[in-house]
Amino acid sequence: MRYAPVIPLLAAASAAMMPQQQPLRLPDFSQTNLDDWTEPLRDLEKSLKGLTEDVRAVWNSVAMAFPDAFDKANFFSSPKPHNKKPDHEWDYIMKGSDIESLWVTNTAGEKERALHGKLSPYTLRSKAVDPSKLGVDPHVKQYSGYLDDNDKDKHLFYWFFESRNDPKHDPVLLWLNGGPGCSSLTGLFMELGPSSVTKNIKLKYNPSSWNSNASVIFLDQPVNVGFSYSDSSVSNTIAAGKDVYALLTLFFEQFPEYAKQDFHISGESYAGHYIPVFAHEILSHKNRNINLKSILIGNGLTDGLTQYEYYEPMACGKGGWPAVLGTSECQAMNNAYPRCAQLIQACYDTESVWRCVPASIYCNNALIGPYQRTGQNVYDIRNKCEDSNNLCYKELGWISEYLNKPEVQKELGVEVQSYDSCNFDINRNFLFQGDWMQPYHRLVPSLLDEIPVLVYAGDADFICNWLGNEAWTEALEWKGQKKYNKAETQDLKLTEDGTKIGSVKASGNFTFIRLHAGGHMVPHDQPTASLDMLNRWLDGEWLAK
Repeated sequence: MRYAPVIPLLAAASAAMMPQQQPLRLPDFSQTNLDDWTEPLRDLEKSLKGLTEDVRAVWNSVAMAFPDAFDKANFFSSPKPHNKKPDHEWDYIMKGSDIESLWVTNTAGEKERALHGKLSPYTLRSKAVDPSKLGVDPHVKQYSGYLDDNDKDKHLFYWFFESRNDPKHDPVLLWLNGGPGCSSLTGLFMELGPSSVTKNIKLKYNPSSWNSNASVIFLDQPVNVGFSYSDSSVSNTIAAGKDVYALLTLFFEQFPEYAKQDFHISGESYAGHYIPVFAHEILSHKNRNINLKSILIGNGLTDGLTQYEYYEPMACGKGGWPAVLGTSECQAMNNAYPRCAQLIQACYDTESVWRCVPASIYCNNALIGPYQRTGQNVYDIRNKCEDSNNLCYKELGWISEYLNKPEVQKELGVEVQSYDSCNFDINRNFLFQGDWMQPYHRLVPSLLDEIPVLVYAGDADFICNWLGNEAWTEALEWKGQKKYNKAETQDLKLTEDGTKIGSVKASGNFTFIRLHAGGHMVPHDQPTASLDMLNRWLDGEWLAK
């Protein structure tokens, strides 16, 4: 999720006001006092020397539309209580400074660092997890631990599972949930991991786990998400990318037996922001030990300008499922989109927080708010929201209860006192750093020059719906755009029995897949189909020969 598909820190009203159902947390501003809005802004003006008149006009426009948005403003997230374990409690420790000290002679006879990147501040602490103690995947080798940024006191938690099949040769996959601010361990236990958690807080084996034919790393990022922690914060995708590059570099140096395999980055929802940035960061380093071969974005938020146009069609019966909204609400959404598009375009043109934050507030309220207020699940257009305290899914509460067991945290080496599936302070901070509407899709063309890109979408999702995802893949300007747009969309059939599970469109390094009857979390709703899709992608089925 999150998971669901964003510079100075502004007020944080939106998250304080947003209902609990969104992994992509979306503002619901419906009640306020203009003074409550402007007071935090006045403080910022003093430090940032004020706003230009045209930018002030944009802010005033949004403020007048949603005057109560900032009455519960909160600028900073609280650090998570933690207790860092001594080094002797870890089985493996890899220091970035040791890696930076390694030099090699290149083909020109010149000395250069063996691995590029600023690695000296980082340390990776890992332990072997005893599968028999937790029973998550009792016959599979596992590691867990923390990547430490010692300069900035940041500590990212990860949990690694070997492939059930042939770990010496099978690829390695990084999985990222979105939010921003939601734990990838929800993906582990609710979607694609080796086990799920039942209502009795017991484990249930998942035969369709994505580690069936690939080793998988589940990463809690950015800091203060899941079991990760820090006294500081990360509030934009670019900063998070530096941490992920360091984690992977140290992990593959610490466990070189996995470094030779192909490596892929996958994720969903707000990972539609993360993944292009993270992949770009990896590929920017000439000397690296990360064998990046492709990226996979599921139901992602990647190109807001294109995708926001498709909220009205999806909510109003034009996406393959019955309409959720009535005629007047649909017309109001249509009427609002031009203003929304204008605001997003201003964000794209300037990439300025002062332009991007109003775009997020206005567009989310005008184009997602009407659907949100119906009580329908924003992640699955077919169902009502069954648990508003857990992003509409009771399973998330079960997962949190399991991961808060002392014996589970002890075996994993956890250093925080409690686990929460999502940290909405992080979500708010990303929004009010302007990150939400940033045009990270502009990184995709350069990625396509080097690696394949898969965009897939369950077609019952509203929040990052398949209509918008299909549209941005066709709108993307890259050298293969004409051939891609002319490519035929074909039926996608299950390998095992030929059952139709969706459709696929592919050309060159770009592929779009629509998976039928899947919501925002495709592996949760369609486990067999999603694993089939993954295995075929990793085998290169849709790549140009």
